[in-house]
Amino acid sequence: MMKKGKAFFQKYRELILYIFFGGLTTLVNLGSYLLLSEPLRAPYLAASVLAQVLSILFAYVTNRIWVFESKVHGFRGIAWEMAQFFACRGASLLLDLGFMWVGVELFHLNDKVMKLFANLLVIAANYIFSKLFIFRKPSPPNSK
Repeated sequence: MMKKGKAFFQKYRELILYIFFGGLTTLVNLGSYLLLSEPLRAPYLAASVLAQVLSILFAYVTNRIWVFESKVHGFRGIAWEMAQFFACRGASLLLDLGFMWVGVELFHLNDKVMKLFANLLVIAANYIFSKLFIFRKPSPPNSK
């Protein structure tokens, strides 16, 4: 049983870690949003932007180190990787804000419920961005 569990983890390691750290990132995002919107009474879009920025910083570190195990080194390489990560997360920030605005302003739905659903969409989009564009494995030298 232990061998099967270990084999399963090894086979799906990246996805399992992405879901785990994505969950933590979501907690950072939602926790920040709740703190900013409730006791601090920040407007929901401003609270959403600040919460997203904090969660993007958290996600970059966890994705780079544990999920995708980036092999990029040196200032230029890491700066380029970060720029790509932040650009893609900027796109998902726009997705988050658009979803929040449509749900809250147009449909008058609860902002906390909309934030939860927006996060589910953002997690899926971010995995695709990270896997395909940012932390992709380099192709072997003789593959072309």
